[in-house]
Amino acid sequence: MDFQHQLIALDTIVTKECTRVLRIWIQTIVPPAITMTLYFIIFGNLIGRRIGEMGGFDYMQYMAPGSIMMSVITNSYGNVVSSFFAAKFQGHLQEMIVAPMANWVIVLGHVAGGVVRGMAVGLVVTIVALFFTPIEVQHPFIAVSMVILTAFVFSMGGMINAIFAKKFDDVAIIPSFVLGPLTYLGGVFYTISLLPDFWARLSTFNPILYMVNGLRYGMLGVSDISIVRAYVIILIFVVGLFWFCMYLLNRGVGIRE
Repeated sequence: MDFQHQLIALDTIVTKECTRVLRIWIQTIVPPAITMTLYFIIFGNLIGRRIGEMGGFDYMQYMAPGSIMMSVITNSYGNVVSSFFAAKFQGHLQEMIVAPMANWVIVLGHVAGGVVRGMAVGLVVTIVALFFTPIEVQHPFIAVSMVILTAFVFSMGGMINAIFAKKFDDVAIIPSFVLGPLTYLGGVFYTISLLPDFWARLSTFNPILYMVNGLRYGMLGVSDISIVRAYVIILIFVVGLFWFCMYLLNRGVGIRE
């Protein structure tokens, strides 16, 4: 299959994944919006009044980028892990594997669905945030690129989870025991400058910290870490996870076993 036909195959998978997200929008878009509304009411409005300012901003305004990024992470990951595992479980993934379709097409096609859902939910959560606090995006390119790269990273993470998953219960293990704790400890609701030195240094090993602060810098112009370092670390994850996805598909791990 030549490159033109590979692009047609890619377009087909992307269309299928995006249609899936939009067709069941009441399951993919609405619940995160409701959840984030509760976060803003409880953490931002009620608890935020007691905290006051953080990082030179009203607490609700400071937590808004973190909440947006949290929704992008969980939804981009959840979209691909569920879609890819369903494709494997129902057997039509094997049909794509044996077809004259490059593995990079399969990876990018499914990842695109996760990125679209992550960005759609992020946009909805941003609109919700505007009802609670004013948001002026200081660096639009940085804000948008951080959201796209983060959605790309966790979409591929969801694919890796789905490849190794052997039953539906395996799909929930990583989000519950790894993704959740890392997200809440990634500076979503606080600045690491408030932490003791040891915990502040330990937090720098959490990749989600760089994603949250990257978006916070793009929106508010403040960050706990260097924005250049954030881009470097995220791009390393993008390249590394894409290579690992390709390696797993080329070896047939979790598919031909």
